[in-house]
Amino acid sequence: MKILRTPDACFADLPDYPFAPHYTTISTDAGEQIRIHHLDEGPADGPVVLCMHGQPVWSYLYRNVIPHLTAAGMRVIAPDLVGYGKSDKPAAREDYSYKRQVDWMGRWLTANDLSAITFFGQDWGGLIGLRMIVEHPQRFDRVVISNTGLPYNPDVPEAVVRAVEAFRADAPTPSLLELQKALGSMGSSGHPAQKFAYWQKWCWETEDLPIGFFMSMMLQPPSKPVQLLKYLMNRAGVTSPLPTDIARAYDAPYPDPSYKMGPRAMPSQVPTLPTSPSLDAQRRAWEFFEAFDKPFLCAFADNDPVTRGGEAAFKTRVPGARGLPHTTIKGGGHFVQENAPEQVAQVIIDLIRSTRST
Repeated sequence: MKILRTPDACFADLPDYPFAPHYTTISTDAGEQIRIHHLDEGPADGPVVLCMHGQPVWSYLYRNVIPHLTAAGMRVIAPDLVGYGKSDKPAAREDYSYKRQVDWMGRWLTANDLSAITFFGQDWGGLIGLRMIVEHPQRFDRVVISNTGLPYNPDVPEAVVRAVEAFRADAPTPSLLELQKALGSMGSSGHPAQKFAYWQKWCWETEDLPIGFFMSMMLQPPSKPVQLLKYLMNRAGVTSPLPTDIARAYDAPYPDPSYKMGPRAMPSQVPTLPTSPSLDAQRRAWEFFEAFDKPFLCAFADNDPVTRGGEAAFKTRVPGARGLPHTTIKGGGHFVQENAPEQVAQVIIDLIRSTRST
C-alpha cells in the first residue's frame, strides 16, 4: 500500500484552528503503518466527547463546536479519518472500503483507550462511528447523531439496481449544477439511490476534486454574478477559483490530486444497493442497535435534503432513543457543525448533563 502524508506546511496559519495535533500509529491487516491525527481539547478529566467528521471534510469542521464544549467542561476528541485532514492517505482506490475505515478507526480507538464516550457523528462520521460502537460497545455511554444514517437496503428493486449501475458505468460525469439538482431533489420522486449516484459518480470521476470550492459555495455562497464567475472558472479547469479562507482550509490536506483518493472513493462505499459488500455488516449493526438501550439522541437539520427524515428509523427502532428530547437543528444544512455550532454543542451538553447518572 502506497501511503501519502500531507506536509505540515500545508496547514500553517489556518484561521480559527489553534489546536495542537496528536498522532496515533495503527497497523493494517497487512502490517502497514498508518498515522491517524486527532484533536484533544478541554480538561483531561472531563466527559469525553468523540466528534467524527464525514466526507469530504476533516476535523477543521469542528473548530467552532469545540470551544462551546470545552467551556462546558467537556474533553473533545476529534480525529481525522484515514485519507482526510492530517491523517495519512492511502493512494489507491482499492485501499478504501467501509469495513477498512471501521477497522482502522477501531484500532485508533483501542490504542487511545478511550471510554465512557459520548459519540457525535455526522455524514460518514456517523456511518463509521455507529459501526465502531457495534464493535466496541463497552467504550460508549451515549450517542448523538446528525444528518447521517446506517444504510441497509436489501430490497431495492432490481430495475433501480440496474439503472444505478448503468449510470455509474456509462453516463457522462455530471456537472456541479447537475449534481446540486440531483441532491436537492433527494426527497422527491425517484429512488434515493439514483439521486445519490450523482454524488458517487462526480466524486469518483473528478480526479482533482474541488473540495474547497464545493464547501465554500455551500457554506458561504457569494452573490449570483460571483457564483457564475466561479462556476465558469471551475468548468474551465480552475480547481479552486477565487478561494476564500474556508476553501483554503478544506483544500489544505490535499497539495495535489494524488492525495484525494479518500474523498473520491468513499461515496461509492455508501451501501445504497443490495449488491453492497457491506450489506451483511449493516444488517448485524441494525440488530445490535435494536437492542441498544443507552441514550441515543437524534439532532438532524431541518434543511438537509440528503438525510431529511433519516432520524425516523433510529427513533422508532433504537430502545435508547425512546423518551429523549430529539432536536431539530434549525438552519443547519448538511454540515451542522459549520452552520449551527452552538446548537450542536448544546444538544451534546444537555444530553450528557441529563444522563450522567444513568
